[in-house]
Amino acid sequence: MVAGGSGAPAAELTDADTEVGRRLAGAMFGLGKQQASLAHRMSKTGVDRSTIVLLKHMVALGPCRSSELAVAVHSDPSTVSRQVATLVRDGLVERRADPEDGRASVLAPTETGLELLEEQRRRLGLALARVVRQWEPEDVSRFLELLERFVADHERALPMLISECATARSEGEN
Repeated sequence: MVAGGSGAPAAELTDADTEVGRRLAGAMFGLGKQQASLAHRMSKTGVDRSTIVLLKHMVALGPCRSSELAVAVHSDPSTVSRQVATLVRDGLVERRADPEDGRASVLAPTETGLELLEEQRRRLGLALARVVRQWEPEDVSRFLELLERFVADHERALPMLISECATARSEGEN
């Protein structure tokens, strides 16, 4: 296993490594389908998944420019700009003068935006707690430890994953 989540080039991967990758991809695909279903249901209640993602990142970053937010969420700046405009219109985000450059603006969640984010975190936390409620405490603890590690490694590897997937697609591999 390579430390720090950095992977070996594809040519150096063993069959066992490739099988692990396939199993991870299958599990992530299944979880992604479940998340898409949840996001669809949430959107019917007026809470779009992108709203939560953007608010969460704004809280983590602090007041930031739209371009910084786009980088943080691995999205196109024009897409984020449109989404932010909706959040501003809905009173969830406010634009403020950039303290470093008064001609530019930074984005920050409003009190209403923070309340929405906290409520969604609370609801999702309760729902997920029910999923693992019957697990042994040691299993929950180990699962969380490994999942948090995987998510951190995945986040670090995301630019490479995006690049590899785009290259494979352009070369007709997908």
